[in-house]
Amino acid sequence: MIFSHEVEEMCPVKQGVAHGCAPIPEEAKWVKAKEISDISGFTHGIGYCAPQQGCCKLTLNVKEGVIQECLVETIGCSGMTHSAAMSAEILPGRTILEALNTDLVCDAINTAMRELFLQIVYGRSQSAFSEDGLVIGAGLEDLGKGLRSQVGTMYGTLAKGPRYLEMTDGYVTGIALNEDDEIIGYQFVNFGKMMDFIKAGDDANTALEKAKGQYGRVADAVKIVDPRKE
Repeated sequence: MIFSHEVEEMCPVKQGVAHGCAPIPEEAKWVKAKEISDISGFTHGIGYCAPQQGCCKLTLNVKEGVIQECLVETIGCSGMTHSAAMSAEILPGRTILEALNTDLVCDAINTAMRELFLQIVYGRSQSAFSEDGLVIGAGLEDLGKGLRSQVGTMYGTLAKGPRYLEMTDGYVTGIALNEDDEIIGYQFVNFGKMMDFIKAGDDANTALEKAKGQYGRVADAVKIVDPRKE
């Protein structure tokens, strides 16, 4: 270690009492984190790319500094889905410091990793007060039945008004309108359920019918509009 001349000429002064770092909550324990291996937690981070064309929600389950589980969800950019595929291969087995300094292929995913790192090393994890944290596999539970991301896609214009395209319920096939042309409900197909029915042996048309649903006052509608055509 090299010291400047000014420092070399200084007289030594004791630092006094050092209490160490402040403890952070981790999996129902208070931990004074000094090493990467001191970090455990399950949490999420959100990131967007430089042109802000797409975004990513990244979920990690970290045990003793090592990523055991990841969930990468992206929206708004077709290329980002391929980046997510590569990131899902890259992340498990890396320490959170390695992951922070690894190219995760896409700006949005890298930014999500940065935000998630900040949360988890400051003790802001979802599992901060959960004894022993969350089990490996908790990331899949965020997706629910059918293992599909919670996606909402809506479109609207001043001239023609709103169009519901996709809800967490599923792919919207019709929007229900009252006599004033106001939306009072919608019809949908849950693709996750539909694929489960097909895998169980149903033909496509039967599976489609069984996976249909509706929300709101559809029965009171004056007309049903296809949001993609009308």
